[in-house]
Amino acid sequence: MISADALAVEFGDRVLFKDVSFQINEKDRIALMGKNGAGKSTLLKILAGERKPTKGAVSVPKEAVIAYLPQHLMTEDGRTVFEEASQAFAHLFEMERRIEELNRQLTERTDYDSPEYFKLIEEVSALSEKFYGIDQTHFEADVEKTLTGLGFKREELHKPTSEFSGGWRMRIELAKMLLKNPDVLLLDEPTNHLDIDSIQWLEDFLVSSGRAVVLISHDRAFVDRITTRTIEVTMGRIYDYKVNYSQYLILRRERRAHQQKAYDEQQKMIAETREFIERFKGTYSKTLQVQSRVKMLEKLEIVEVDEEDTSALRLKFPPSPRSGSYPLIVQELSKQYDGHPVFNEAGFTIERGEKVAFVGRNGEGKSTLVKCIMDEIRDYTGTLTLGHNVRTGYFAQNQASLLDENLTVYQTVDEVTPLELKSNTKNLLGAFMFSGDDIDKKVKILSGGERTRLAMIKLLLQPVNLLILDEPTNHLDLKTKDILKNALIDFDGTLIVVSHDRDFLNGLVTKVYEFGNKKVTEHLEDINGFLRKKKLENLREIERR
Repeated sequence: MISADALAVEFGDRVLFKDVSFQINEKDRIALMGKNGAGKSTLLKILAGERKPTKGAVSVPKEAVIAYLPQHLMTEDGRTVFEEASQAFAHLFEMERRIEELNRQLTERTDYDSPEYFKLIEEVSALSEKFYGIDQTHFEADVEKTLTGLGFKREELHKPTSEFSGGWRMRIELAKMLLKNPDVLLLDEPTNHLDIDSIQWLEDFLVSSGRAVVLISHDRAFVDRITTRTIEVTMGRIYDYKVNYSQYLILRRERRAHQQKAYDEQQKMIAETREFIERFKGTYSKTLQVQSRVKMLEKLEIVEVDEEDTSALRLKFPPSPRSGSYPLIVQELSKQYDGHPVFNEAGFTIERGEKVAFVGRNGEGKSTLVKCIMDEIRDYTGTLTLGHNVRTGYFAQNQASLLDENLTVYQTVDEVTPLELKSNTKNLLGAFMFSGDDIDKKVKILSGGERTRLAMIKLLLQPVNLLILDEPTNHLDLKTKDILKNALIDFDGTLIVVSHDRDFLNGLVTKVYEFGNKKVTEHLEDINGFLRKKKLENLREIERR
């Protein structure tokens, strides 16, 4: 369907990738993988026609419809949610307007035998046949179904888009894409602003739709469920595997092991050859052999080994100061905004050392309760008590914007690093993919994802015993998420995580607090047990309807 032929992208003397060729076939569901900066988003933009490659070309059939969802976008103001999503059918609205205009002209004209009149009749007939032959002419039900599937309540559909955050606007744009019925969907981090229910809905849609999909995502469970093919972008080239992400990881380890073995053998041969040259370069009888081996080394293509996989690197938080037995006690806690309740009479106790998740639909109060714990919100009713000697560490969704922009990456971390850990600062930065010249960059020139990683490193270095993370993984790639997750598993304090990332929560938390219907419900299962239970409830709800 889509053919990429010998693509190359260069920035000055830096080559992002070169001679990249592959095809996207009907019903392919492809994950683009690779470390940050490898060129995944750039490649997706080229496939979408958003940017041109330095060399090479992308071929797309004339009738093919390609829909592209970038990481960052902004929906226009001035329309309601329903009206904005309905823009997916703007071409139908234009056809309808043209048909009405042609019919008006036919009614007003009297030159019934003229060529122009017959031309109008032919145009309106052809356009009407095309218009009424399209199944989507009755689109309202599809728009509502898609928006509610992505988490909007029915009463929200007629509110102005200006009342919604960037994350919710991204959902509107995603709805528009899906409603266009494209042949190929290009998705760059589609789950970053979706809650668990919406991610499951999107999974089901993409798997059952029969469309070709190419996606970039740091949500491993989402990638595994959706994709059947993995294209890795690394060191300027690609590797194409006809398997999902989990199987690709196994094949990638095998590939790197083969590369390492070939590299080691080649280096041994080079060393032996150089030793021979050095030993016999002045010996007349060996002159031809020496010259032959010198030429052989000059022409030798050195075996390359792909980037080192740092996911096995384990980082540790500093030891936590001991808190009381119950770091957090919540009793009959209620919070309202403008008379509208967010949650009513929430009550629960978190014990020392517990690791729990706050989950639920966006807008149901997860971040609000976190802000109550952090004393950023005080106008609630009920009681919220922090236990004895509780020291809180907090990672908010806007944490990256609070960094000092005039410091370098290294200075930002060094100023909070305990003396006993200063020798490990560069290793810590390297684990979060700041290496070489990166550590001397000023914060103000970092991308949003880089700032998020830097803010996370600062948090890792603080001696706290109650750690609260609000959507910590949105800008972390899979390797960095693994590093963070392992550090949190080893963390000896109490942990609260607000997250929609099932893979990140799996094996990390042992209890789930669900926010929804103006209440907070405690589930004594891990995230997998919680999801199994929710799935059964959803099925029963469908049967009741």
